[in-house]
Amino acid sequence: MPWSKSDYPDSMKNLPTDIREKAIEIANALLKDNKEEGRAISIGIAQARKYYEGDNYDRPEYHITTDHDDWVLKKKDGKRAILREDTKEALLEEAKDYVNDHDGILVIHNKDGDISQRLYE
Repeated sequence: MPWSKSDYPDSMKNLPTDIREKAIEIANALLKDNKEEGRAISIGIAQARKYYEGDNYDRPEYHITTDHDDWVLKKKDGKRAILREDTKEALLEEAKDYVNDHDGILVIHNKDGDISQRLYE
């Protein structure tokens, strides 16, 4: 479903107008290339930010890591968990929404602590 200046995903509502319009343009192009909708949105937002703000845009960084038997979302250098779930998969869906709403970067770690993915850059 292509988006427009007046009809776009909720995750784009707080973006500055110029970035939102570029993100819509990029996301629509990705949809035409059969990219999954959620990925098209996140890539569109990230690329639009880079287009207008460059790579040095200072956004908060959030990390998904293990904490004993649970998976937690913490702000970089944070001491307390923002979100906590039994499984990485369950946490990931909640964390994506939270990080998007806070205009952040999501860093996903493996169980051994190594970084497996960085999203929303």
